[in-house]
Amino acid sequence: MSDAPLLRTVDGRGVAVLTFNRPEKGNSYSAAMLDTLHDEITRLGADPAVRTIVLRGNGKHFNAGADVGAAAKEKPRASIPMVCLGLDTIPKPTIALVQGACIGGAVAMISCCDVVVATDNAFFSLPEVRLGFAPGPLIPFFLRAIDPRSLRRYLLSGERFAAEDALRIGLVHQLCAAESADAALAAIIDEMLHAGPNALAHAKQLLRRLTQVPISKELLAELQGEFDQRLESAEATEGRAAFREKRKPSWFPPQGQ
Repeated sequence: MSDAPLLRTVDGRGVAVLTFNRPEKGNSYSAAMLDTLHDEITRLGADPAVRTIVLRGNGKHFNAGADVGAAAKEKPRASIPMVCLGLDTIPKPTIALVQGACIGGAVAMISCCDVVVATDNAFFSLPEVRLGFAPGPLIPFFLRAIDPRSLRRYLLSGERFAAEDALRIGLVHQLCAAESADAALAAIIDEMLHAGPNALAHAKQLLRRLTQVPISKELLAELQGEFDQRLESAEATEGRAAFREKRKPSWFPPQGQ
């Protein structure tokens, strides 16, 4: 396997997999990894052939957070907040598959993913306060995935919490046994590929725009007008036709590509 800090593959169905590849360091992120990850997120987000993006780790751990030893020597072009912003705003569905350690900035990364699957041996922590500082630029991302009361506990204590707790507080969507992780991931990817690419991008845009926005008559009228217009798009027309005809829509790539 390559010794590059981040590996990328894209299959014939448009599923891109970004794999953290520093297993000897628990996949902790270096400047080179962050720079490459930021570049790949930008590239994949703009590639119309890419339909879904998976984030995972090589070896025992997903990502053990910052490589503290290297951090003083290296200065990435792309900071961890900028990487998280890229993940949060990318117009493609993102899925994180977490095993083993998911620490600090890695928790912020998965907080920005649309779906998070964790194996039952996964564990998490936000340990920055134990190092004498608060992770201020990452807290907005934590709040997108973790309920505020639970975040208070784990942010202020820095304690480790298990996969079951991550599921309970909203950080993780689904748990699975380690041996069934790839099957669980494949099932979610398949569901994502049934959705229209433009519809997915628009839905993600609306979620970002409307989170915590007060509902008003004016807002609903604006959204209804946009909905009516998009309902006549080629993608929506094909989606309704596929439903009526009980077939896969044209954008669904067949297995084996």
